[in-house]
Amino acid sequence: MLVSFAYIFFLGLSLGYIFKKLKLPSLLGMILTGIILGPYMLNALSESLLSVSVELRQIALVIILMRAGLALDINDLKKVGRPAILMCFIPACFEIAGMMIIAPLLLNISLLEAAVMGTVVAAVSPAIIVPKMLYLMENNIGTKKSIPQMIMAGGSVDDVFVIVLFTAFTTLALGGEVSAISFVQIPLSIVTGLFFGIVIGLALWKFFKIFHMRDSIKVIIMMSCAFMFLGVEEWLKGILPFSGLLAVMAMGATILKTYPVLAKRISPKYTKLWVAAEILLFVLVGATVDIKYAAAAGLAAIAVILFVLIFRMIGVFISMLKTELNMRERLFCMIAYLPKATVQAAIGSLPLSMGLPGGKIVLTVAVLAILITAPLGAFGIDISYKRLLMSKDSREEDKVMPLDTMAQFGDENKNE
Repeated sequence: MLVSFAYIFFLGLSLGYIFKKLKLPSLLGMILTGIILGPYMLNALSESLLSVSVELRQIALVIILMRAGLALDINDLKKVGRPAILMCFIPACFEIAGMMIIAPLLLNISLLEAAVMGTVVAAVSPAIIVPKMLYLMENNIGTKKSIPQMIMAGGSVDDVFVIVLFTAFTTLALGGEVSAISFVQIPLSIVTGLFFGIVIGLALWKFFKIFHMRDSIKVIIMMSCAFMFLGVEEWLKGILPFSGLLAVMAMGATILKTYPVLAKRISPKYTKLWVAAEILLFVLVGATVDIKYAAAAGLAAIAVILFVLIFRMIGVFISMLKTELNMRERLFCMIAYLPKATVQAAIGSLPLSMGLPGGKIVLTVAVLAILITAPLGAFGIDISYKRLLMSKDSREEDKVMPLDTMAQFGDENKNE
């Protein structure tokens, strides 16, 4: 396993650096690393590492969502209000509806299979959009209208919404029944996640005020609480809907609200942890991609993905109606809500393992969705934020680096 880690970091860093020099997002190099090292090409990663791939990816997500929570000012979200709530479910609903219209025509599958495929593809990737929105927040780009905060919060809840729908549609496809209670799980998991995250955040605030310790120890304690949230989500499955990842963000946001001095001190520590976690996350996502499935899909599957992205962008635009955002800012939100990776890697193969008739084509489309939308969304954000969120004068005076976490870390080292 240790040699596999060496391969991941050496090759992931190298290809990430090469892609960055080519003015492309470094995460493309990391995903390509996973594809090359994964079981479907060189098979250079140990089975023991791949067996804990899901847990390692969750650790990486916890790191970036904790970092997001520590930067997410509740007052900013209050300013956004209605569109932030609409972004949690309207774009996903439009994308699923688009899949149910287009996929049966182009892929010759049933309406229910198209619904399952839609829920697999519809989830946006917090692992891609959260670091980029954090960069914008740290550089005060788009923050006057709380654009990055809205996208970051909406993207995190979007996943909860889509996964509940995925469970409902796969139950129907397997011949089961879905009751109204199934859909009550969506708001309930959000409420319980927020509640537990806020309660633990308040408890940590009191604890850190009473007991003085190094900030590094505080980071370990907060990470342990975050891991417990994921464990609680697993333990409560089937009993009480609960979103562990949402609880992680809520805990971080609560600490920012109650103890802002601490939040500002420990936030850079999570930024540095993310440098390694980012490589691990996207390499392991790439390792789940079977190129043979993607190659066999044909143009029809690619066309389906591109068509449903249009539906998704329409959903984002509708969520922005009657807001102060101008057309350029709305266009940026539409681009920022495109990338997919983590959820598709996690659930894309489940319909096939369940024995659903359309399981293979669902997995194929999930793989293609990662390969198409992860670079499209990441690159789109990188090249559009200056043009769409900044004034002409700001662009001319802009001295900030490319919107890339690896680049940020490199610059940080130069100043130390």
